[in-house]
Amino acid sequence: MSILIFIVVIVALIVVHEFGHFVAAKLSGMRVDEFGLGYPPRAMTVAKVGETEYTLNWLPFGGFVKIFGEDPSTALGAGGDDRRAFSKKTRAAQAIVLVAGVAMNLVFAYILITGALVLGTQRALLPEDLANASQVELMVAQVLPGSPAALAGLLPGDSLIRVQDGARGWSLAQSIADQTLDPKSFSAFVNESKGSALTLEVRRSGAEESITATPAAGVAAADPTRYALGIEIAPVGIVPLSIQSALVEGVSLTWTMTVLTAQGLWHFFYNVFTLSADLSQVAGPVGIASIVGNASNEGIASLLSIMAIISINLAIINLIPVPALDGGRLLFVLIESVIRRPINQRLAQAVNAVGFALLILLMLVVTVHDIFKIVS
Repeated sequence: MSILIFIVVIVALIVVHEFGHFVAAKLSGMRVDEFGLGYPPRAMTVAKVGETEYTLNWLPFGGFVKIFGEDPSTALGAGGDDRRAFSKKTRAAQAIVLVAGVAMNLVFAYILITGALVLGTQRALLPEDLANASQVELMVAQVLPGSPAALAGLLPGDSLIRVQDGARGWSLAQSIADQTLDPKSFSAFVNESKGSALTLEVRRSGAEESITATPAAGVAAADPTRYALGIEIAPVGIVPLSIQSALVEGVSLTWTMTVLTAQGLWHFFYNVFTLSADLSQVAGPVGIASIVGNASNEGIASLLSIMAIISINLAIINLIPVPALDGGRLLFVLIESVIRRPINQRLAQAVNAVGFALLILLMLVVTVHDIFKIVS
């Protein structure tokens, strides 16, 4: 099921990208011969509207747009007006068509993020959010190294369900019912143990576990006399936003995620060229399929959020000036604008082939690493 969802997600993101090229080409007066869902060989022609064929193809891993004259090595003249060919349009029109796919992925990411905010995504809750929140948890955000919590095995991401100290007890459900869910009230409960062992019931990766931890004084530097476990906790839950609020918040989140993604990719490729890249922080197709599957299990909002992140990554990666990507083709257009003549086609094809081979090699390396992480 995860593989099927992954394929649907990837196809949707690639088709959206190609739709950007399609619309820009049409508006620029270029002739679009085909808009295909999937990759050849062709399974069937769904329709032909004007000069454009809309097709279904047998390899269901994306889509493509065939623009007349996009490949300069293809002979023109047969079957159409050369003036409508991609290669005969102005450099500005060519650049707009190439950038349009990236722009469409960013717009799609904004739509996905806005949808996720309307449905509600898990986030840290303010006191005023608790009344309207669902799936509320008290989550461990940080564990102080060497603290009683760290020695007991508590981890960031653990969700506290119940804590027992002899006859005294604390529970998430009762705190929510009493409207007393607050990190300060939990810290007060721990302090009142005066160093006696606590039995904590936590939810970790969907399963409940029992952990015994003994609070100690001197753990919290701000209050050395207080008994503490050495954890930072925060109430988290799902709070849907109104459509109006989501539309505004979506802009901010899309921008922030785009900037962070660009910075992350810049550091990664810099480390690749300096031979210091950490592949453990990178997911290939296998890893992404697993992430998408886990997100779909958490609900539609989580799936939309992951799709938005992938869409932003797809947009930025396509802007990298590497041959065979939109960024590489855009670089060729810019060079041609400067030298005022087409780049030698044999040279362009050779550079594209090398760039494509390097991309495939990188994908294979990351995929193999994904598999090793799973089997180990």
